[in-house]
Amino acid sequence: MSDYEKRNEWEKELPEDNQLNLNTDDSSEKKQEQANEEDPKLKEETDMRQESEQPILYSNIDEHIRLDKEEMEEVKATEQAIASSTEEGRTERAQFNSKKGNSKAKGFFSLLAAGIVGSALTFFTIPYTDLYNDSYDKLEKQVSELSTKVESKQTGAITANTTANTTTSDGTVAIADMVEASSKAIVGIENLQQQQSNPFSEESSDVESGSGSGIIFKKDDQYAYIVTNNHVIEGANSLEISLYSGEKTDAKLIGADALTDLAVVRIDAKYATDVINFGDSSTLRPGDQVWAIGNPLGLELSRTVTQGIVSAVERSITVNTSAGDWEFNVIQTDAAINPGNSGGALINSSGEVIGINSLKIADSGVEGLGFAIPSNDLIPIVNEIIEKGKVERPYLGVGLASLEEVPRMYLQDLPNEVSEGVMITNIDSNSAAAEAGLKVQDVIVSIDGKKITNSTDLRKYLYTEVKVGDKVELEFYRDGKSQKVELTLTSNNTTS
Repeated sequence: MSDYEKRNEWEKELPEDNQLNLNTDDSSEKKQEQANEEDPKLKEETDMRQESEQPILYSNIDEHIRLDKEEMEEVKATEQAIASSTEEGRTERAQFNSKKGNSKAKGFFSLLAAGIVGSALTFFTIPYTDLYNDSYDKLEKQVSELSTKVESKQTGAITANTTANTTTSDGTVAIADMVEASSKAIVGIENLQQQQSNPFSEESSDVESGSGSGIIFKKDDQYAYIVTNNHVIEGANSLEISLYSGEKTDAKLIGADALTDLAVVRIDAKYATDVINFGDSSTLRPGDQVWAIGNPLGLELSRTVTQGIVSAVERSITVNTSAGDWEFNVIQTDAAINPGNSGGALINSSGEVIGINSLKIADSGVEGLGFAIPSNDLIPIVNEIIEKGKVERPYLGVGLASLEEVPRMYLQDLPNEVSEGVMITNIDSNSAAAEAGLKVQDVIVSIDGKKITNSTDLRKYLYTEVKVGDKVELEFYRDGKSQKVELTLTSNNTTS
């Protein structure tokens, strides 16, 4: 069928209204053309409007129909594609949501399983972790230290613990616990001397002439042993001990050593509930914290605690004792030490005794100069006193005075070049010096070739360089002439 025939068929199918409109449009167009020919301006406007409106020609109707069908097919194809893609999207979302739900379920059960496993691991492994050890080991260490420091029973010779003096990291509470435990082994000592109570009668009684401190350092089945300074108990007719519990009991003197200013007394074991250990004084360094515990100014201020540091170690101080001048090796501290503190404990941060407070410099304007006998120096002395009742030393048997202490009138026979040495002031008739022929006012200037400057030098040589039974050679001046003599040293235990 030709295009013309198709157009006729299409026109037949159109409603009559459309055909009428087409005919009407044709007659109106003819009238408009006639008007345009009469009016040139109107014709120009009409042409421009026709160009812009461009009516659809019948020859292009088939093309438009074809295009409409293709567009409809494209629209349908697009709709189908959209529907397909929408269905696929729904399917993918359903699958995703299903996977997501499965993932959430798996995540929940994984988290639950991890929590159970973690709890089990924590329960079974925490005893082996550092956290557990740091907290409980620290507590266990404190309990162990306190139990070793304060024991209810101890036998045999005393020794120094090798625990170094370390500062605690637990603050003031741990210090208070340590001080409280140590204080239980600190006692007060009253020196009672016999005095005539009534000048009109011959009756006398024991009167307190002084007081000091002491340390319970050893206990056995029968006795508890207390160490103190010799000057605390010297000259006592009886001794009374005041304990931490408030009880009082008499004490018996075991022995004393005036030269080192140490003494040991004992009480019945039932009165001593605690003892305190000695520490190793060789570990001390300047700056280490220390605490002094004692009874300053009497028992009214019993077990007073003062805090300080080690100011210096191995200080040498010459002290005039009842046995003569002696050069003490001491620990210097700024912890307050007062009368009544003598014989008390200087303890380290582990609660161990590293010194016995013995003296202080109390000159006007002097502050913080206290001194303690190191534990490593006193331990052998204390053990020997317990074993023998005194300290056995080589005994020369002479009283000595340094030349600087002797009036010049007694030195007129000495050569001018002799300016140092010691003069014999008395002689024990049963001593080695008496047997060797030494006399009062002889001036000793050397022993075994070692020059003697003063009496302390001679004692130090005798007590540290030689022993009982050794032979020594003395060089001395008599009547201005130098002489030498050899003698065998005896023990001071053989003398009364």
